[in-house]
Amino acid sequence: MRYSDILIMPYENNLERNSVLSASVAKDRIITKFPQVNPLPLYNSIRTLYFSYRLKICKAVLVGDVAVGKSCLVNRFCHDVFNRDYKATIGVDFEVEKFSILSIPFNLQIWDTAGQERFKCIAASYYRGSNVVIVVFDMSDISSLTGVTQWKEDACQNASDPLVFLVGTKKDLLTDTSYGTVEKEAIAIAHEINAEFWAVSSKTGENVKEFFFRVVALTFDDAIQREAESMKTRAKQIGNDFIRIERKQDLYDKKESGFSKCC
Repeated sequence: MRYSDILIMPYENNLERNSVLSASVAKDRIITKFPQVNPLPLYNSIRTLYFSYRLKICKAVLVGDVAVGKSCLVNRFCHDVFNRDYKATIGVDFEVEKFSILSIPFNLQIWDTAGQERFKCIAASYYRGSNVVIVVFDMSDISSLTGVTQWKEDACQNASDPLVFLVGTKKDLLTDTSYGTVEKEAIAIAHEINAEFWAVSSKTGENVKEFFFRVVALTFDDAIQREAESMKTRAKQIGNDFIRIERKQDLYDKKESGFSKCC
């Protein structure tokens, strides 16, 4: 699928609101240009759905084997740090990032789940309601790709048609030759699970910000399309429930037809 970039200017009557947003949203979390999933004019849709709760929050869950770099990926994006010392996630860690997309406040919830077998039951309870599933594997350990399909299936069981991403970490550890080999296998699996593939490095920060901005932009766009379709459905239902009101003349004619004429 090919995505085209679009640029939509903020509304004129939102100038006051923009100043309020700038105080709570970091400058590097403001998005004015994003890839559009469906090539439809979104300006009116965004304006109509401006105060919709469903457009204000996105839940993304990270899943994958132990030590593939899930927590490092989150920490690099949320705190711009990289910790060499490995610490296994116990249960689930949680982060919230605030964005301003086309002058609309939008929150990204990032759920970093444990990859250890003993914590799978705990982590699975947090999959429900996910808008995005991010399956992470270690590009320096090709064997971590083998469990990708199962991780995706487990995470999607309690989610309603989420966007899926396959993310390879530790790109900095690969040579150009080895990267090409791993990338080829990863892309093949990404096609199988209907996911978009990204290669990142939490150590150097390569592609980390770009990846999460992609997640937020596509989720925002997808939410708009879903809400717009929902509004169309509700409008059709309301349209079918119209009460028929007859004209006064029609009622008069019917009343007249009920009387017999005098001789």
